Amino acid sequence: MQRVANCILLKDNHILMLKKPRRGWYVVPGGKMEAGENIKDSVVREFNEETGLRIKDPELKGSFTFIMKEDDQTVQEWMMFTFYTTDYQGELLEVSEEGQLEWVAVEDVLTKPMAEGDRYIFNHILASEEQVYGTFVYTTDFQLIDQDLDPSRPM
Repeated sequence: MQRVANCILLKDNHILMLKKPRRGWYVVPGGKMEAGENIKDSVVREFNEETGLRIKDPELKGSFTFIMKEDDQTVQEWMMFTFYTTDYQGELLEVSEEGQLEWVAVEDVLTKPMAEGDRYIFNHILASEEQVYGTFVYTTDFQLIDQDLDPSRPM
């Protein structure tokens, strides 16, 4: 099972987001964990690789399972660990190999094109101090079929 760690970095009421070229969807920086790597080390490394910034004191805010289904059969499954921080050091890369970096105003985050499950994640993490756990089920073309969040928070 693939494991991914990412981080919401909030600074001056803006979140650093990455617009991925494949679908034009916005995500927060992060990426695949390496074998034997703990999730905190992974998010610091991946965030730095994608942005040039070294996040400080990232706090785990969410753990999620993503399931891709085709004809009611699971064809892919992965875990994502989402962190949150307001502190970093370094200079933002002018160009990231992963996509276009952009500081997005908090009030505009949910209006950006993104995977539907990510909207639930942002909505919860930006509005609550509680950790959130969830499962998102998608078709192979990323249509959200089902979601379950604990604790639940209306959109």
